[in-house]
Amino acid sequence: MKTSFTKLIKSSSQVLVDFYADWCGPCKMLAPILAEVKEDLGDQIRIVKIDVDKNPKIAGKYRVRGVPTMLLFKDGEQVWRQSGVIQKKELIGIINSH
Repeated sequence: MKTSFTKLIKSSSQVLVDFYADWCGPCKMLAPILAEVKEDLGDQIRIVKIDVDKNPKIAGKYRVRGVPTMLLFKDGEQVWRQSGVIQKKELIGIINSH
């Protein structure tokens, strides 16, 4: 079942969207960090990975110019955005602050 992106980001839990590309080195470094964040926070966060090469419309809508770019949504509203790799502790702190 494919859920629409808009419906996905409007969920009651926080949604962290990771815009990435298969050819991106920093994206590969970020993947295990995101896995650890999900493991630590469980149902508190939903992590969605969007391949910019396969989903250019969504990437364009959110003006994603470089990868990795992460966007944090709460109740459908974007509350945080950052490009580049971020460490687990810092990312968990950001998620918990929203």
